[in-house]
Amino acid sequence: MKAGKTLIYLFLGILFGIVLSKSEAISWFRIQEMFRFESFHMYGLIGSAVVTGAIIVQVIKRFNIKDISGQPIVIADKQKGIWRYLLGGTSFGMGWALVGGCTAPMFILIGYGQYSMAIVLFFALFGTFIYGKYKQHLPH
Repeated sequence: MKAGKTLIYLFLGILFGIVLSKSEAISWFRIQEMFRFESFHMYGLIGSAVVTGAIIVQVIKRFNIKDISGQPIVIADKQKGIWRYLLGGTSFGMGWALVGGCTAPMFILIGYGQYSMAIVLFFALFGTFIYGKYKQHLPH
């Protein structure tokens, strides 16, 4: 990959971290407010992310946007079967509740000096490794 593209992605990652930080998406107080239905803040933030994602997916599909290596981006259809989504959603939700946030804020919180999040990052990577190793044995 060219150095220029690497710098662009590094800049975009830093910008994304700043946006998540300034919008208070990394605050477990905000997450707690959301689950207690005390504030619309996180629902608005998540809703705007869903709308933005839907628009970007449509742009990718309609204009045949290519990935960084020039290959077409293919968005596969979702597989059917309720168990995979039930198990995945439950484990993600439990992890979110235990940690106080989802995956992107892990890196931001480490950047803010909350080094205990490195433990969470380690186990998130370990869980991803285990999932990849045993994916074929899980319910479809």
